[in-house]
Amino acid sequence: MQTNFEPIKIQSLKETCVTRLEELILSGELKIGERLPSERDFAVRIGVSRPVLHEALVDLDTKGLVQIVPRRGVYVSDYRRSGSLAILSSLLAFHNGKLDPSFMQSMIDMRLTVETESARLAALNRTSEQIADFHAILNEEQKTAGDNPQALTELDFSFHLLVAIASGNLVYPLIINSFKGVYTSLTGDFFRKYYATPVVETVGKFHVRLVEAFMKQDADCAKSIMIEMLKHGETYLKGER
Repeated sequence: MQTNFEPIKIQSLKETCVTRLEELILSGELKIGERLPSERDFAVRIGVSRPVLHEALVDLDTKGLVQIVPRRGVYVSDYRRSGSLAILSSLLAFHNGKLDPSFMQSMIDMRLTVETESARLAALNRTSEQIADFHAILNEEQKTAGDNPQALTELDFSFHLLVAIASGNLVYPLIINSFKGVYTSLTGDFFRKYYATPVVETVGKFHVRLVEAFMKQDADCAKSIMIEMLKHGETYLKGER
């Protein structure tokens, strides 16, 4: 059995500062609407230089976790109102790689909305080149089905991204790519837990059925298969079987 090791990632000082500030905000220690201390004072309190803190705050402003108001200061934002997709990875990191149940359900619901429509449109709009790309992914999945959950996770993401691309909708692939880290964290848990079992084999069969529906340009069938596949994954992710 092949052992998969995650590469060690070394954070820069700015990234470390961003992570610490995210923890303070997402934990509620820094409350929504609260005005942060001046950059000079705040930098001293958390033990970084003022330029490093400033870069971290700009990063958090982009994500929607804080708002930088010129000549007034920096305020903690309500990320539900102002946050961008960039915050998804921050939420995942804050929970040590695990999403709380309500957030995981939100992710599942979002996938059902976006990916079922992607599948329907992909059946109508796919090109012959994309069909060939789907078959290439299916071939790779068959080669790695029994011994490499990390490779299966990447291939599964590639498959779903290709569905979004084949839909012809320019926004759907951007949405899928934007939460790749969270997406592969969820599916990675699934494949590590169930690889080399009939549960994962069923996912491969769903992929084959979807490609067949795409080839026939059967939009209703493709949509139904995607719903069935996502519900299958949801059941096992939640440990309901």
